[in-house]
Formats: sequence, structure tokens, C-alpha cells
Amino acid sequence: MIRQIAFLLLLTPLLAVAEPKSPFNHPYAAAEPSPSPLEKPGCNETQDSRVVAERSILRVNSTNQAYDFFQPWLKKNPVSRRGVGVLVQGGCVLVTAELVMNSNFVELEKATTAEKSSATVERVDYDCNLALLRPNDPGFLEGMKPLTLEKSLRVGNEATVLQLEPNGEIAETIGQITTISVGPYPLENIGLLVYRLRVPLQQRDGSFMLPAVSDGHLVGLLMRFDARSQSADLISTPVIRHFLDSPAKARFPRMGLSFSSLRDPQFRRFIGLKEPGGVYVNEVSPHGSAAEAGIKKGDVILAVDGKAIDQDGNYDDPNFGRVLFSHLTNTVATPGSEVTFTIFRKGKLIKIPAHMSVPDRAHVVSDAQLADHPPDYVVLGGFVFLELSRPYLQEWGNDWVNNAPKRLVYYDAFQNELPEDRGKIVVLGRVLPVPETLGYEPLQNLVVTQVNGKPVRSLVDLAEAAKKPVKGFHKIEFEEDPKTVFLDAASVEANQKALVEQYSLPALQRLKGKKSP
Repeated sequence: MIRQIAFLLLLTPLLAVAEPKSPFNHPYAAAEPSPSPLEKPGCNETQDSRVVAERSILRVNSTNQAYDFFQPWLKKNPVSRRGVGVLVQGGCVLVTAELVMNSNFVELEKATTAEKSSATVERVDYDCNLALLRPNDPGFLEGMKPLTLEKSLRVGNEATVLQLEPNGEIAETIGQITTISVGPYPLENIGLLVYRLRVPLQQRDGSFMLPAVSDGHLVGLLMRFDARSQSADLISTPVIRHFLDSPAKARFPRMGLSFSSLRDPQFRRFIGLKEPGGVYVNEVSPHGSAAEAGIKKGDVILAVDGKAIDQDGNYDDPNFGRVLFSHLTNTVATPGSEVTFTIFRKGKLIKIPAHMSVPDRAHVVSDAQLADHPPDYVVLGGFVFLELSRPYLQEWGNDWVNNAPKRLVYYDAFQNELPEDRGKIVVLGRVLPVPETLGYEPLQNLVVTQVNGKPVRSLVDLAEAAKKPVKGFHKIEFEEDPKTVFLDAASVEANQKALVEQYSLPALQRLKGKKSP
């Protein structure tokens, strides 16, 4: 339980320092006991909800095409996704980021008239899984009414999920809020407030990316649904409000620390803590807001902005009940704002102001997502190199945690434990059969350490090292067997054009989104 709570506070997988039992199982820390099951689940056709649906929701059709990380110069076959968006203030339609990730074309469709307009993704934030769409037809939304956000919810409140039938009819299904807690969002695993809704949904429009409303207000957007337990996870209104109110490039700040519960009375006695609450700081990321503020490993957090923290890290929120204090730092706070921590350190109580900031992506070893832009790569004599990322591991399917190479899965999961100067992990993804690679074809998913005697901490390092062969050869060293391989530099240079033509490569390298000349 301690490790589970610690994970939910963390930055990205790179900046996190928690030690969960499994880095890929992120259970929720329940804020309240679950109420009894719904007595009368099902459809409810109140006039208010129907009017809201007809005036404020639209079907969203998206054509998406992601890059193939096994062949990073190519895109996969396009796929179609469908969901339901909500009109919000400013003339934009709010949807989940997953719906339009890697989109080539987005279309809005009115529920009742089937009138359509193409749309542009005006803004997207994969931290909170939200995006804003603007119709390309300026008059398309005329006569529609934006939804306002529900200000507060408690466990036990009801919410109505809105779906669209193929014929445009609106289906309404009532659910009940069973849990309000900080939980991982699917694309970046950042811990943000989640509403869990028990609701007996049936898939109607090919998607569970749907809005939920209450008394004419938006409660949240569905981002996950478990058919077995009939429960849905909603992007909560505080997260939506943070997204809508923040500047276009502002993201969700994070502290950059992990903590454990202080329920053990012996541990409390050992550190000399007599206060009733508090959590113990296990690790502090060297590049996060906590480190910059001076919070240290071994500190005990007793309060955040004057709100007392219990032994599990929860505080009493006036709107949502008891939730993890990371809600205050990750969602209530904004980049650049100040949050004051009350800390117990070596027998003394001190107050530490922390200026909240977003994670510095320059220190990310393995990116959690690389949406909407092509991955970098280098092809050297038929060897295809790229940098380790979560999308690369996800090429092994839904069960990539078990199916992907274990060494790479470990690096992705525990990248925070790597040396601070480790840099990116460059991987030999595959070998294209050409004369220079004869006998090397089986090599794949090997971690590169050096090329031509130069340490490799990024693809840029590898590309620069490849310009200076050693005694007429490219010497490539790996962590695993075979430790070292050689490529004839003159042959590699002479056959570049043939390699490009044989495999229809647009270029032999793409670095930072730029193709080589």
C-alpha cells in the first residue's frame, strides 16, 4: 500500500522515485469506502439531460496514424476512432487526447442533424489526457450551448453518461460516484484526481470516450471502462478546469518526490515524531520542484498550504473528501505558483515554500509518449538505432510489460534509479540485411554503450561518433552479447545510396525531427 501511494505522487515515469511492487500496476488509493451497489442502474430520459445532450455534445470522428517504431521512417495503417465531445466556453469542443492522438483528420458531427465539419486540434495535453477541437466552419456551432463544469462532487452522487446511437438518438445511463481519489492518467502516468463511476454501459458508438453530466453541468470525461466491474474512470472537473484555464503551453506541475506512510509507531518513535500525522519522504528527484525548494530525503511532510496531512498522505478536501495531497501540488497549483510545506526535520518544524514547475524533459531517459511527431532514428550500414521510449516497448502489444525485452522494460520502469548523467538509452532495434551486416541479422534490442570509442548517451552522440571510424571500421559496443561488432566504414559509405533505395528510406537519419541532408 505504501509503495502504491508513493507512485501516485510522482512526476513522469522518469522523474518518479517510488518503488511500487509492480511498476505497471497502478491501483487507486480509495478516498472513501465504496457505497452499496446501485439499486436501479440503467437508462433515464429526463428532459434536462436530453436538452443538454442535443445542445452541447457532438460526435467526433478521427482518423489516426501512428509511426511504426520497428521501422521508424514509416507510419502504420490508419485507424478510425469515434467518441463524443462536449462544447465548452470559447467555441471549442473538449475531448480526450487519446481520441485525436496522431490524427490525420478530425471531424465533428451534430447528434440530431448529422451535419458535419472538419476540425483542427487547437490544443492538446497528454499529461491530463485532454484536447480542444475547433471546427473549421466558423458557423458550425451556431445555436449550440457550452456546458459549464460541476463545482463539487462527493462519493454517492449520481452522474449521467451520454452516448449516441448510430441513428443519432441520445442514450443516457445513470451511474454513481464510488471513489474520488488521485490516480494515474493513462498517457503519462501522472497522478491526478479521478472520479470512479459505477455505471452499466453498453458500447454504442465504438468508443467509451464519453461525457458524464449532472444537473446540466459537465462532471467529467470517461477515459477508461471496465466491463467486468461496470466501472468507469472519469477525468475530473478540477483537472478539466486546470487545462481550460491554463495558458496553451502550461502543463501540470509536479513535486518530484515519493513518500511512504508513517503508520508504523516504531518508525515514528525512531525519527522522534510526536505529531499525529505526516508522511516520510523516501526520494527526491534532483530536477523537481521539491529539490529546488530544499526538501530532502528523510523529511516528514506534515501539512501543505496549511492543510494537515494524515499518516497516508491524505488531507480533508472541502469538495471531495479525503484525497492525496498531490492533488494540491499537481492540479490546484499552477506552474510558477508557490506551495508551502510544513516539514518535520531532525526534531524541528520548519516551513518551506516550493515554487511549482513542470518536469524538464531534457532529463527524461525514456519518454512515456511521443505522440504527434515522428521518432528519431539513425541507420548505419543496415543497423537501425533509436532511443528507448514507452511507445517502442508498446510495439510488443497490450502485454508489453511481459513480452518486451526485460532489460528495456526495466530501464523504462526504473529510469529514476539510473545515474544522473546516463542520458538517453540508445537501442539497436533491428538489422536490415545488406552485405555489411552479413551474419549480424539476428541482433536486435541491444543497448549501445560506445561507437568508435565514444560514449553514446543519445542518437546525436551516435551520429557524431559515426563520422570518425577507427582504422577504417565502425566499432559498436553493447551491454549484452555480442559485446562488440565491426562494420567496414568504406563499404558502409559506398553503399548508402543502395541501402536507401533498397528499403525506400526517406533518409538515413532523423534527429530532433529533422531529416539529414
